[in-house]
Amino acid sequence: MDVLVPQQINALNGTNIRIPCAFTSCYKLDPSKFAMNWTYQETLNSTEEMVRENKRLKMLNIIKILSFQCFRSYTILLFHHFSQCTFIQNFFFSKFMTYKNRITPLKSTRFGDRVVFSGNLDKNDLSITISDVQLTDDGIYNCYVRNPPDRILGHGTIQFNVLTELPPPRDSTIAVAIGASVGGILALLILSMVVVKCIRRHKNQELISDEQKMEEEGKVDGEGGTEEATK
Repeated sequence: MDVLVPQQINALNGTNIRIPCAFTSCYKLDPSKFAMNWTYQETLNSTEEMVRENKRLKMLNIIKILSFQCFRSYTILLFHHFSQCTFIQNFFFSKFMTYKNRITPLKSTRFGDRVVFSGNLDKNDLSITISDVQLTDDGIYNCYVRNPPDRILGHGTIQFNVLTELPPPRDSTIAVAIGASVGGILALLILSMVVVKCIRRHKNQELISDEQKMEEEGKVDGEGGTEEATK
């Protein structure tokens, strides 16, 4: 299974944005077995948050090692490990939308009612849309997919950046200058080729004219000699 997501998305604060996620699988989607989870992970920007996160990681390090493959594949997991996997996933990531027989948006103090499912299961499209994007929406979004009997757990990660203003437009002066230079060079080359071709054609015409004159002169000389012999 492959999960297709963009690596990074930039969104302007206060706008609506669609976060795409699609998957490919060798097996057709069975709604009764299919499972999907959208999770959010806050980006750690401050030292205090990093220290707090390190303490939390140490506390659950043993459990995390036991279920390390939870986010990658179910092929080597024993059945009783699944509950540990779910616990780890819910602890480290905030799940806000899931599918098990139906699409279910989960209660979230961060998003409220601003997140809706905007995909199409018939087309393996699991996209979501966030309305009225907030600065606190900045972070990492994970799209998890399980499509039995495919035993691989698909996972796509998206870095979501919220901007307060649009980046300045790129200066196109250089591009225009380069384009003009290239265009000028091409025009000169074409003009040179046309001139050379015209010169060659003119020379060929002159050669043909000279040959025709020589042939005509030869004919005239021949006719004059014949007349003298007759006399």
